[in-house]
Amino acid sequence: MKRISLFIFCLSIFWTSKAQIHELGLFLGGSNTIGDVGSTLPIFANSPAYGLVYKWNITTRYAIRASFISSTLKSYDFYAQDLSRFNRFFTIDNEVLEFSAGMEVNFFEFNLHDDDKEFTPYLFTGVNYFQHQLFTIRENIADPVVEKYDSELQFSIPVVVGIKASISPLFIISLETGIRYTFTDNIDGSNPIGQFENNPTLKHGSLYNKDWYVFTGFTFSYTFGQIPCYCKEK
Repeated sequence: MKRISLFIFCLSIFWTSKAQIHELGLFLGGSNTIGDVGSTLPIFANSPAYGLVYKWNITTRYAIRASFISSTLKSYDFYAQDLSRFNRFFTIDNEVLEFSAGMEVNFFEFNLHDDDKEFTPYLFTGVNYFQHQLFTIRENIADPVVEKYDSELQFSIPVVVGIKASISPLFIISLETGIRYTFTDNIDGSNPIGQFENNPTLKHGSLYNKDWYVFTGFTFSYTFGQIPCYCKEK
């Protein structure tokens, strides 16, 4: 009776945790902003982005995910579809360091313990905590003047969609794009704060809309970890 109970207990653990395996991957891609400077296209990667992504697959459908991504967000009015922006010709660079954590949901079953190749679209959301630079832009007929004066820590909400596939029992490749809604209107220096907050000549664009930024790219992941229950009858 004890052996049967032990077998049932281990079997239940096996079925609830058979997808509990870890992934560690390298993210390589590009970034862009959606704000008051540059192109308004939602995906217009114009600067390299790179980082690390970790996932803990708690089931075949859900994974806890954390990532650290770095990029220099660049916006050029030269690429703007708006003629007024094109004529203004602002150019900004903003270094961003982002830490993200949340839940990833697979549309289909994605069992990494299966020898067959797996494929699924997925959705990720959670919360981001990121650092970015603060700067002002002073209009100049010859060349706008950008002055960086500080940095700021802020939160953002990510919405990431992608597709992934297992190319072997140990490696996974995925392609994703993720938009980040920030709680600041200062990614592009359009609404300076602190010592410049009360200077209207340094403000530009829509002062009541928050900025967005986007990461698009590939993740190459290595899987590791074992099924935690190994029950053998003695």
